[in-house]
Amino acid sequence: MIDLYTFATPNGRKVSIALEELGLPYTAKSVNIGKGEQFKPEFLAINPNNKIPAIVDSEGPGGSPITVFESGAILLYLAEKTGQLMPSSLRGKTEVTQWLMFQMGGVGPMFGQLNHFGRFASTKIPYAIDRYTEESKRLLKVLDGQLGKGDYVAGRYSIADIALYPWVAGMRSYVPEIFAGLGQVPQWLSRVGDRPAVQRGMKVP
Repeated sequence: MIDLYTFATPNGRKVSIALEELGLPYTAKSVNIGKGEQFKPEFLAINPNNKIPAIVDSEGPGGSPITVFESGAILLYLAEKTGQLMPSSLRGKTEVTQWLMFQMGGVGPMFGQLNHFGRFASTKIPYAIDRYTEESKRLLKVLDGQLGKGDYVAGRYSIADIALYPWVAGMRSYVPEIFAGLGQVPQWLSRVGDRPAVQRGMKVP
């Protein structure tokens, strides 16, 4: 059994989608970041960086429990544990991993900053909004170009698609105008969003 510590954010939903796709038994434990529950000592014992998601797998390597935090690390761990959602060849693994890092280092931080400065900042700063809007558009164009090569980001459906989907789907809801002119991304969103496991995972917690 895997304990998933999560909340209703794109990073949290990556892991619940993966768990649903893999059919692994898990229990979702909500950590309300709006109420500061991520700073409680019991959660800091699991993730000292006070961020969701995190997992505790009671049947980790060698049968011993293991704790994993950082959403990208969790996706890699689950793929390795099950032998699914990741190619077996070095070339295939590298392709998936680089697009996972594209989400971790680009899409997540840039979309997150645009969301913060555009929706939640008490003072609207035009420079910040413009900067993160333009960078988010650029990243979407990169993704659109890659999806012109196939149905999924790294060829076959993988943890790279799972990592990207909650962020891209959320941004389309909040800032739909930055999707203007994209041909492949909307089709990919529909393709991935139609998967039953994705639909279940997006509802957790």
